Amino acid sequence: MNKKYFFYLLFLFLILWLFLFLRELNKIFIEKKKVINLSFLSKLTLSPTSILTPTLIINENSKEELVKVVRVIDGDTIVLENGKIVRYLGIDTPELNIKKGKPECYSIEAKKKNEELVLGKKVRLEKDVSETDKYGRLLRYVYVETIFVNEYLVREGYATILTYPPDVKYADLFLKFQQEARENQRGLWDKERCKLD
Repeated sequence: MNKKYFFYLLFLFLILWLFLFLRELNKIFIEKKKVINLSFLSKLTLSPTSILTPTLIINENSKEELVKVVRVIDGDTIVLENGKIVRYLGIDTPELNIKKGKPECYSIEAKKKNEELVLGKKVRLEKDVSETDKYGRLLRYVYVETIFVNEYLVREGYATILTYPPDVKYADLFLKFQQEARENQRGLWDKERCKLD
């Protein structure tokens, strides 16, 4: 057996083992309703589409709420079982423009992905600094199981970053994943589908 091949397989095995170990570790923290920032796992991605590694966030100081999603309005806005509307912090998805008639490129796909991720599920909400926006919607980072939804939507090309100080906690993380999505022409960054600046 070639030494390079052996070490390559050993390296892949170690990455897989580390990923599985960290996933189990996250389950323990979730049971204690804590979240840990292991976003560096994205660097261990083995597939070109980065689907392997959802970001696990651990933040003991965040005030978390666990609540069921009953409706998805669009790619970055949801309705909770208590009737409150949540606008995802730090990101923006293309607009459906239901009243104006023509949806923006990739808005339907963003809404469908958001529905797939959160509809009918209990999500964990994390507040940054601001409580609500000018429309009265709660401003939150959203997690479902081990997936950081805001980050996932940016990373997979369903959303772009949109941050307003003082709510900039994950701005650098979102920027990094937006650059990756753009370079790989994922989702709305696909030049064949959407024309963006």
